[in-house]
Amino acid sequence: MQKWKSQVKKGTLAFIVLNLLKDNEFYGYELIEQIKKHTQIEIAEGTLYPLMNRLKNEDLVASKWVEQASGIPRKYYTLTATGEATLLQMQNFWSDLETSINKLS
Repeated sequence: MQKWKSQVKKGTLAFIVLNLLKDNEFYGYELIEQIKKHTQIEIAEGTLYPLMNRLKNEDLVASKWVEQASGIPRKYYTLTATGEATLLQMQNFWSDLETSINKLS
């Protein structure tokens, strides 16, 4: 992958995750699968979990451990009120950016 693609992916990953969490809660592996399904971006757990910790520290997402009938507990992530407000700002910024970029084409 060319370096610029990696930078675009890195720069938009938080936006993608917050969008996915706006109507659903997911555990980490589900988030990885949803990102791949909706964007064709493949990310590793080593990329996702540090991002989720950062988003949690910024109060954009909350997490909770859920026991499973079989197997180990899973950490589920949800969007906080701050996360919802930030996502709205990000969506507006993205829309404005897209409009500006399209004018260049």
